[in-house]
Amino acid sequence: MPLSSNVRGATFMVVAMAAFTFNDTLSKLAAQTINPGQLMLVRGLFATTLISLLAWQQGALKGYRDYWHPMVFLRLVSEVGGTVCFLAALPHLPLANISAVLQALPLAVTMGAALFLGESVGWRRWLAIAAGFGGVLIIVRPGFEGFNAFSLLALLSVAFCAVRDLATRKIPGHIPSLFVSTTTTIIITITGALTIVPFGGWVPMTLNLVGFLAGAAVLVLFGYQFVIMAMREGEISFIAPFRYTALIWALSLSVFVFGDIPDFAMISGAAVIVASGLYSLYRERVVGKGRPAAESTSASMAPDGI
Repeated sequence: MPLSSNVRGATFMVVAMAAFTFNDTLSKLAAQTINPGQLMLVRGLFATTLISLLAWQQGALKGYRDYWHPMVFLRLVSEVGGTVCFLAALPHLPLANISAVLQALPLAVTMGAALFLGESVGWRRWLAIAAGFGGVLIIVRPGFEGFNAFSLLALLSVAFCAVRDLATRKIPGHIPSLFVSTTTTIIITITGALTIVPFGGWVPMTLNLVGFLAGAAVLVLFGYQFVIMAMREGEISFIAPFRYTALIWALSLSVFVFGDIPDFAMISGAAVIVASGLYSLYRERVVGKGRPAAESTSASMAPDGI
């Protein structure tokens, strides 16, 4: 029995979220040895090679002189900021915790669209946004035992990613997505090279470590392609909620790879964030929005250098 387009799209989204979360896992393993600058540089070299070949094959680099737009620059700057904050926080936070905080990104995009792009957001979605960020506070628990200052970097990463995604929505349609992805990957790689010394200097790398970063780059592009495939199948309102399966992957990998057992505060906060996000998606469907916030966010919740 052939699968419906919605089921195929949902399956593609689940596969994409798995790829992105495994990328984060490999990056976190590497970050235990090398600093964020070196990680961005080495992973970026692999990713730049792969995505440049893909962009060249698709003809996305032809006419590149006409593709430079202020929103492209804003997206680049925001992705750099989000990536640096995310990778700086990654070694110091459980994978499940940082993933849960990043699940608030669609809510942040909805809030930003209302405040800066003039989009209409009703009181129900404002309550969902408030509840979602309440869930973030439960996880971060400022002022309480268990507070980790690196959680603030995760929150700052969410803010950068929200700006990135709002800028992405304003990029003119004639600019190919692969052009934006290629330039972003190149800039992230250059940023890594420039920040190696400030972050502590170059550390000799083993073949295993290089393999981790090469695998992470492949997984990012793999996930990116599966998100595109998912968005081309079925209804976005049906497929978008499956982004939250990233949290299931993160919880599992956090336990089995790093031995980090989520506590009650983390699970409670994550549940509030996901429930708020799903309700916001439901309200967007009810009011008939043509482009829900979840569609406007980038391929993965986390900054991925693409």
